[in-house]
Amino acid sequence: MLHNKKHIFFDLDHTIWDFDRNAEETLSELYNTYNLKGLGLSSCADFILTYTENNHKLWADYHLGKITKDFLRAERFNKTFIQLGISPDVVPHQFEEDYVNISPTKTNLFDGAADVLTYLKEKYTLHIISNGFKETTLTKMELSNLNPYFENVIISEDVGVNKPNPRIFEYALERATAQKEESIMIGDSIEADIYGALNFGMEAIFFNPLSKEKPEDVKKEIKHLKDLINLF
Repeated sequence: MLHNKKHIFFDLDHTIWDFDRNAEETLSELYNTYNLKGLGLSSCADFILTYTENNHKLWADYHLGKITKDFLRAERFNKTFIQLGISPDVVPHQFEEDYVNISPTKTNLFDGAADVLTYLKEKYTLHIISNGFKETTLTKMELSNLNPYFENVIISEDVGVNKPNPRIFEYALERATAQKEESIMIGDSIEADIYGALNFGMEAIFFNPLSKEKPEDVKKEIKHLKDLINLF
């Protein structure tokens, strides 16, 4: 079905690099480091859940250019602490910086990622298109040993626009010296990755490990990265 493709563009966070698992590990460590239980957060699980919900919402706005990187970083933990009843006077403001420094050093990938990338690299040219912050994206790629698989790592901060803006897809194809019809995008975000690529005129595959509801106009979907071996 997809044998006419030569270039595969992957999203990084939530698609290859297991963002939520790595975040959970980091937040659990910081929960203890900052003695958040002593501040009144009796449940580490509730803290992680509340943060994850806030972070996902803020990232959705960031993808669409509604907020800046600085606003996202300033708001996600501050909003979480206050929402959970912590007084603004005792919110640990160093928490965000510590999280940003520690989280990218985690190396949990989605199950099967290394095997699938090894298989695909023998047949296709692989690339990353990420809306992630540049410094953290590069750290994740290096420490997770992902760089050998990918010809190009396109980061939105370098381009000046985020997915789903068509300019980032155009830039990525130029860097790859690729054509739309021989390229395909794989990612977890319907808005940023899938509609971004489709509206640009490039095919896309929705990575949906949590079995979220799929829009009817999104035709290609996988639940596990190893499903790509059957498609390619």
